[in-house]
Amino acid sequence: MQNVLLSLHLINTIALVVVILLQRSDGGALGIGGGGPGSMFSQRGQASFLTRTTALLAASFMVLSIALAFVSGAGGDVISVPGDVLDSGGEGTGDGGAVPAFPTLPELPEAPQ
Repeated sequence: MQNVLLSLHLINTIALVVVILLQRSDGGALGIGGGGPGSMFSQRGQASFLTRTTALLAASFMVLSIALAFVSGAGGDVISVPGDVLDSGGEGTGDGGAVPAFPTLPELPEAPQ
């Protein structure tokens, strides 16, 4: 299931990038604008079609992202995932993660005489 969602997410992402790059920019530098008024998509029709397609792909991108988050094992409990630093309770102290008020310092070696 996760591989299917990941594949759909990848295809959706590539399609979203392509549709965004096809849109006409305000400066006209990156836009691929359509042909004459007799073409299949006029300037207005192309802008409307690409805008709707972008909105649809963006909505499906968000839905697929949320679905992948749930399927990947995080479920609804995103904060305390297994292996979380806060759940480990320190470095194996065995006392539930209690931290001493003042850490003990190691013994210093004797100075040579």
